[in-house]
Amino acid sequence: MSGAQTGWFVWALASAAFAAATAIFAKLGVAGVPSDLATLIRTLVILPVLAAFVTLTGQWMAPSAIPGRTWLFLALSGLATGASWLCYFRALQIGEAARVAPVDKLSVVLVAIFAVIFLGESLDAKAMIAIAMIAGGVVLLAL
Repeated sequence: MSGAQTGWFVWALASAAFAAATAIFAKLGVAGVPSDLATLIRTLVILPVLAAFVTLTGQWMAPSAIPGRTWLFLALSGLATGASWLCYFRALQIGEAARVAPVDKLSVVLVAIFAVIFLGESLDAKAMIAIAMIAGGVVLLAL
């Protein structure tokens, strides 16, 4: 594969590594505060970090230059992210990180299903087997 074809994979691996760190840090962080407050604190940290990143990389755009459809779907994504974080932090507070995080990754299975249904993407046999294995792992952990 060329660099352009593998670039997404490097970013996805980095995302996985940061998500793993997030689970451990969050589990330690929710020990002393209510999970919803922990989620708010996390969000307050993310906002200035992202604002600095967007500023340093010159990615700012006038809000009016962003299409309404983009605003709608990004707002819906933000609401879904917030709900996910609230649920995740609550689960981490009462469950073991080594069990909560993998169950949370059932999202991988759901993304694949939703991508086929809503985005018209297709999955080959290899992808379907891999997704089934992820689902099986989650079920095994939950039992």
